[in-house]
Amino acid sequence: MLKSKLRKQIIKIREKKNKNNIKINFTKILDILKAKKIGKKNIGGYFPVNYEVDDLELLKEFEKKKFIISLPVIKKNFQMNFYKWSFLEPLTVNKYGIPEPQTKYLIYPDIIFIPLVGFDKKLNRLGYGGGYYDRFLARLSKKKKILKIGLALFDQEINRVPVNKYDQKLDYIVTNKYTLS
Repeated sequence: MLKSKLRKQIIKIREKKNKNNIKINFTKILDILKAKKIGKKNIGGYFPVNYEVDDLELLKEFEKKKFIISLPVIKKNFQMNFYKWSFLEPLTVNKYGIPEPQTKYLIYPDIIFIPLVGFDKKLNRLGYGGGYYDRFLARLSKKKKILKIGLALFDQEINRVPVNKYDQKLDYIVTNKYTLS
C-alpha cells in the first residue's frame, strides 16, 4: 500500500483513539535511559499536534530532573534544528500551526522523542512524508550518538512500513501499552 494511503488511514485511527490525549508513562522512558546508562543529557521533544501522542508531560518531568529540553524549529528546504526551550518561555506558531521556541539557542539532542503516524515491529517509522526527521536524524547521527524514541498509540502499529534508503530506523518505540526495541 502507498505511504500516502497508509498515512490517511492511520491518522483517522489516531484521531479517533486519542481524543482524550493519551499519555506515555514516564517510568517507561526512565527505564530505557537506565538500561542504556544515560544520565542527565539534552532531550529533544516535539509540540504535539493532530492527535499525536503528547510528550509535554514527559518533557516537564525531564526538565524537573535538570535535563536540557529542546523543540524543533522548521527551516527552509525540509530542514529542521532543535533549539533550547523551557516551559517558562513563550512559543511562536510556525506556518504549519506548530508551536516552536522563540529563542534560537541551538541544541544537538542526545535523546529525541519522535512523533509517529505509524510504525512496525522492526522499528520503522511512518511520518507525515516531509522527511524532516529523517534528514535531521541522518545529519545528527554523523555528529554524535543519539537515542531515537518514537512515541505512539499501540493502535498505530501496522504489519510493515514501506521503507526507502532515506528512512531512519528508531531505537525504541514506546506506546501506551508496550515498548519495542
